[in-house]
Amino acid sequence: MYDGYKAILMLEDGSIFKGIGFGYPSTVVGEVVFNTGMVGYTEALTDPSYKGQMLCLTYPLVGNYGVPSYDVKDDYNLPRFFESDSIKASALIIHELSPYASHYLANYTLDEWLYNERIPGIYGIDTRELTKRLRVKGVMMGILAISSRHDKDIDIDELRRVLRDTERYDDINFVEQVSTMNVIEYRVDNSIKESSKGNVVLIDTGTKYSIIRNILRTGYNVVRLPYNVSISKVLSYNPKGVLLSNGPGDPKHCKDTIDLAKELLDMDIPILGICLGNQILALAAGADTYKLQYGHRGQNKPCLNLIDKRCYITSQNHGYCVKPDSLQGTGFNIWFKNADDGTVEGIIHKDKPIIAVQFHPEAAPGPYDCQYIFDTFAELMEGG
Repeated sequence: MYDGYKAILMLEDGSIFKGIGFGYPSTVVGEVVFNTGMVGYTEALTDPSYKGQMLCLTYPLVGNYGVPSYDVKDDYNLPRFFESDSIKASALIIHELSPYASHYLANYTLDEWLYNERIPGIYGIDTRELTKRLRVKGVMMGILAISSRHDKDIDIDELRRVLRDTERYDDINFVEQVSTMNVIEYRVDNSIKESSKGNVVLIDTGTKYSIIRNILRTGYNVVRLPYNVSISKVLSYNPKGVLLSNGPGDPKHCKDTIDLAKELLDMDIPILGICLGNQILALAAGADTYKLQYGHRGQNKPCLNLIDKRCYITSQNHGYCVKPDSLQGTGFNIWFKNADDGTVEGIIHKDKPIIAVQFHPEAAPGPYDCQYIFDTFAELMEGG
């Protein structure tokens, strides 16, 4: 633990936030984003969609319930409280760090967990001011430095130079850093080969474990394949459906996955896209995407289903969105809209069994309002 060391966060607009370092003493550069959720830091930090980003949590006190063990598994032998096998965010930014962990499953404090995974954190800064700055100016690149000794100062000029010379978040293909490079199979019941309804092929552009969990819940085995897999490899598993997962970065960098999606769109295989997968499907169909000023990241984002006219509370983590006007002529209609700003939150094909949502129906963390999306996908696979 290195709690108490000097720490500085600098934004590309020159803003400097001085605080106290915790986690692993180091210097990292990334895009600074904020999440308005009140709980769920273990799920958020391990979400591959945060790759390349420094995560600011707006809730003022973080770490009070500690961090459980990766060895605690669910019914499908997946880590119960994590969305991948390690922290994917580059750094954590909070107002107040709880030095104690009070929970019967706590295995580490938040400080210990970040140190063990070599991730730096800063606390003691005004996260309200930081969040307001990002809301007004948009998300920015930033650099976080934690001193390795109590008596060692941090060189501001050197931070400014490193930040200036580092490649921008928008220019990096993070998907290739978080996707599996191997085939991984998950079975509904490992002891009974014939127990499932068939296979769902999951194209892994940064998937969360809870997406796999929810597909298994509907009775289908999951075959997890790399982001750049060929169509012949996908079809070799005789899939009942294909799922394009969430993931980090600009969807336009995902050329291999977009090309795969184009081939899938020419078939009649049921498809579900989630978050980045929603954007990839739209791009494959000929639509366009753009970057939001500060994105949607939180657990209380209202979305209106244009079919049943109901408003659902959703968990979200995305910085890019589909341009609504660009959907004309693609075969897709808008399915969900964000009730706050009217942005596209889901699309549905007019003629084919293809659906996609921009939010996270698996929640993790967040409300369970939209887990029915997985049941809708199952109905499409069953010919409904």
